[in-house]
Amino acid sequence: MFAVHLVLSFFSKLQEDPTKKVDRFMYAMHLHDDQLSDISARFQAEMKRGLSAESNAAAAVKMLPTHVHSTPDGSEKGQFLALDLGGSKFKVLQVKVREGTGVRGGGVEMEEKTYPIPEELLTGSGKELFDHVSESLKDFLHEKKISVEKKHPLALTFSFPCEQSALNQGLLLNWSKNFRARGVQGKDVVQALRGAVNRTGGMDVEVLAMVNDTVATMMTCGFDDRYCEVGLIVGSGTNACYMEELHHIDLVEGDEGRMCVNTEWGAFGDDGALNDYITEFDREVDAASNNPGKQILEKMVSGMYLGELVRLVVLKMAKLGLLFEGQVSDALRTKGKITTAHVAAMEEYKNGLKNTRNILVDLDLSPTPDDCIAIQHVSTIVTFRSSNLVAAGLAAILTQIRQNRHLRTLRITVGVDGTVYKTHPRYANRLHKVVQRLIPECHVRFVLSDGGSSKGAALVTAVAQRLASQRRQVDETLSPLRLSGEQLLLVKKRMRGALEAGLKSKSPSAVKMLPSYVYQTPDGTEHGTYLALGLGGTNFRALLVDLKKGLLQNSRLNHKFYPTPVEIMQGSGEELFDHIAQCVGDFLDYMGMKSARLPAGFSFSFPCEQAGIDTGTLVSWTKGFKATDCEGHDVVGMLREAIKRRNQFDLDIVSVVNDAVGTMMSCAYEDPQCEIGLIAGTGTNVCYMEELKNIEKIEQEKGQLEREGEEKQDDGAEREKKEEHAGIPKMCINTEWGGLGDDGSLDDIITHYDSEVDQNSLNPGKQRFEKLISGMYLGEVVRQVLLNLTRGGLLFRGQVTEALKTPGIFHTKYLSQIESDRLALLQVRSVLRQLGLDSTCDDSIIVKEVCGAVSHRAAQLCGAGLAAVVDKIRENRGLDHLDITVGVDGSLYKLHPHFSGVLQQTVNMLAPQCTVSFLPSEGGSGTGAALTAAVARKKLEK
Repeated sequence: MFAVHLVLSFFSKLQEDPTKKVDRFMYAMHLHDDQLSDISARFQAEMKRGLSAESNAAAAVKMLPTHVHSTPDGSEKGQFLALDLGGSKFKVLQVKVREGTGVRGGGVEMEEKTYPIPEELLTGSGKELFDHVSESLKDFLHEKKISVEKKHPLALTFSFPCEQSALNQGLLLNWSKNFRARGVQGKDVVQALRGAVNRTGGMDVEVLAMVNDTVATMMTCGFDDRYCEVGLIVGSGTNACYMEELHHIDLVEGDEGRMCVNTEWGAFGDDGALNDYITEFDREVDAASNNPGKQILEKMVSGMYLGELVRLVVLKMAKLGLLFEGQVSDALRTKGKITTAHVAAMEEYKNGLKNTRNILVDLDLSPTPDDCIAIQHVSTIVTFRSSNLVAAGLAAILTQIRQNRHLRTLRITVGVDGTVYKTHPRYANRLHKVVQRLIPECHVRFVLSDGGSSKGAALVTAVAQRLASQRRQVDETLSPLRLSGEQLLLVKKRMRGALEAGLKSKSPSAVKMLPSYVYQTPDGTEHGTYLALGLGGTNFRALLVDLKKGLLQNSRLNHKFYPTPVEIMQGSGEELFDHIAQCVGDFLDYMGMKSARLPAGFSFSFPCEQAGIDTGTLVSWTKGFKATDCEGHDVVGMLREAIKRRNQFDLDIVSVVNDAVGTMMSCAYEDPQCEIGLIAGTGTNVCYMEELKNIEKIEQEKGQLEREGEEKQDDGAEREKKEEHAGIPKMCINTEWGGLGDDGSLDDIITHYDSEVDQNSLNPGKQRFEKLISGMYLGEVVRQVLLNLTRGGLLFRGQVTEALKTPGIFHTKYLSQIESDRLALLQVRSVLRQLGLDSTCDDSIIVKEVCGAVSHRAAQLCGAGLAAVVDKIRENRGLDHLDITVGVDGSLYKLHPHFSGVLQQTVNMLAPQCTVSFLPSEGGSGTGAALTAAVARKKLEK
C-alpha cells in the first residue's frame, strides 16, 4: 500500500498545475482587496503628513508643491522651446500651441530631436551635463532654422525630485534612475541650465517653467480633457501628481484655489510603512540598488526593477529545484539579465510562452513546457502586484480629492504615461479594474498621454503665460475699485466740506444734514411701555418695548415683522400707510393691547426734514420705494390719517426718527459715549450729536436752547474739556450722507460699473455715495464687473449667460457667503451654480476677488466718511484726542465677514487722534425709536 501511495503521489505531482507551486512560493506578493485598502489608507495618511508644515520634514512622501495652479482650458497659445531631461536620452522640441481648434479649443504641433547623454556625463560633473544639454539646444535651433536673435520661452521637463519655490525655480533633492552628476544636488536646476546657456552663448532663451514628467503628463492630457486633474507615470520610474486644494498645502502661502502637488510617491515605504508587505526579493533588489533604503515603492512597482524581481524569484526557485531540475546558469545569476521588456514579452497573449522559452534559452537554460508556464506566471504575479500597488496609491489620491470637495461621487480623468503602462499587454486593464473595485464612488477615466511630457511642459508654460495675462487684465479691471490712501483722504475731506455746507441755512449741499430735534441721548433712567414702529426696507417692524431702569437687557421686547410687497412700496402713499396701519392693528391685537393708547416712536428710514420731534416731511424716497404723493408730505400726519381711517385703535406718536438716529439712541442706552449712529445695510447713513451753535438751520430753537445751556469758557486741561462739552446744547443731525457725490464731487472715484448701476436704478443721479456702499447696490456692482470680465474672455469661458445679464440677480448676501473665510471654493462654485453660472476653480477665485474688491471699497468709503464725522466732533470740542462710540446696525456690518474690520482700520488710519469703538445695536432702530419717544416724553414732563 505504501508503494502505491508513493506512485500516486508522484503522478499527482507530475500532473500538478505548474502555476500552483508558483502561487505557493510567491504567496507574499498576492495582495487581496483588504490589504490594498489598508495600503491606500496608509498612503493617504502619509500624503497628509507631507502636506503639513509640522510633519513634512519627517514624511517619506514629500508632496512637493509645483506652483502649477491650473490645467489648460484650450485658450492657450504661443510658440515654445522644450527640454525633456529624465533618462539616458533627452529631447529638444519646438512646440506650437494654437488657439481655436481641437477638442478643447486648441491644438499642438511639435518638432523634436533626441540627443544621447554619454554615460560618463551621468556620473560626471553637473556643469558638464548641463553644458551638453545647452549645446544640444543650440544645435537644435540651428538645425530647425529657428532664429537665435529672437527671445524664446523655454519649458524644462526635469524628472527628478525637486523642491520648488516658484514655477521657474527648483532645488534638486536627489538624483534617481542612475543619474549621479556631482554638484547639482541641493542647487537650483533652472539656474544651472541658465548658466550653461550663458556659457554656450549665441541664443536668447528664458526658462519660464520647470516641471517633472508626471505634472507634464497631467497637463498634456488636460489639454484634451478638462476633467484631467491627476497625472500618473508607470515606466522606468513611477510617480503621481494631482490638483490639491491650496489651503491644504502648508508649504506655500495662500489658501485660494488649487495647486498641483508632485507626490514623489516612489519614496512611500522609506520609513517602514510597507515593511509588512515587502518580500525577501524586494529587500534583495533594494540592497543591490544605487540607493538602498530609498524609493521603496518605486522598487516594487517600476520598470527599472520588475525584470530584476522576476530574475531573483526564478533564481531562488531554480536553486530549490522547483525549476529547470535545479540547474542554474551563470546568466541567470547575473543582475539585469531579465529586463522589464522581457517580462512584457513573456506575458503576451498569443506568443507569451514562446517568448518565455526563447528568453530562457538565451539565458543558457533548458526549460520544460511546465518551466515556461511557471516563469510566465512569476512575471504575471510581479506585474500584477505592481498594478495593485499603483491602484492603491491612486485610490488614496482620488479619495483625497473627493473628500476635499465634499462629493459623494467624483468624475475625474487620470493622464498616464510610461513604458510599463503603455507596452505591457495587461497592465492597464488590471489597474483600471482594481481602481474601480477599491473606490466604486469614483468614476475614473484613464487617458494615455499623446505627445509625452515635453508637450506637457510647454503647456505648463502656456498656461502660466495665460494666467499671467489674465492676472494683468483682472488687475486692470479691478484697479479703479482699489482706492489709495490719498483718495480716501480726499473722500474724507469732501465729506467734511459737505457736512459743514449742509449745516448752513442757505448753502446748497448734497449732504442734507437734517435736524432730528433729538437733543439728548438716553441716560438709563427711561422707563415705561412704548410702541416702536419701523419702516426702512422690505419689512415693516412693530415692537412693544417695556423699558425698565438700567440696561436694555433688563427690558422686555416683543416684536413682529410684516413684509412690504413691491406693489405697496411702489404704489400710492395712501396704500402704503394703510398697509402700515393694518400691520400696527394686527400687532396690537396680537399683544392684546388694542384698547390702550400707547406712546409710540416711528423709525422712518428715509430722508425727512423735521420741524419738530414728531413731524417729518419726506424729502425723497430711497432703497427701492417710490410710493406716490408722499414726497413733500409729513409722514407722521399720513400715518395718523391712516390710523384714523381704520378707526380701530389710537396711538400717541411722540417722535419720528430715522434708523441711524434710532440706532444711536439704542446703543447710547448701553454706552453713554455713543454719540454717533451708523447704518450699513440695505442703505447707509450716519447721524451724530452736533453742537447747536453750528446748526444755522434752526436759529429760533438754537437761541432758546443756548440760553438754557451753560457755556463754560475754560481753557484748562483735557479732562476739563471733556466735561465741558456735556453742558453744551446739542442736537442729533441726520446727515443723509448717501447723497454725497450727487453734485459730482465723487466723479473721480466713480467707475463705469457704478455709473451703470446708477443709470439702471430708480433714482439716477441720486444717492451716489450710498450706491458705492450699501447692500442694495453692491451685488449689482459685482454683476457689472463680472459681465465685463466675461465679455473679455476672462471668466466663465467667455460665455455670457442670461443669468449674468439679469439685473439684480447677484444679491449682496452672496458677497458675504462668497467672501466667508470658512467657505471653500467648491462651495463658491455651488453659490454661482445657483445663479446659473457654471464656473471653474479659476473662475471662483476671480469671482471671490471681485466681491472682495467691491466690499473692501465700500467699507473703506464708509470709514472715510466716518473719519470726517469723528474728526469734526473732536475739533468742535477743541480736543487733542477723542474717545467716542459708534452705534451700528445693518446686515452689511453685521453679516459680512470683513466689512466691519476694514471699516475700523480705515477710521483708525484717517482719524488717528480719535479712539473709535463700535457697538452693534442689539434692539436695532426700532428700540431706538421707543427710547427716543421715552426721552422726548421725559423732556415734556419736565
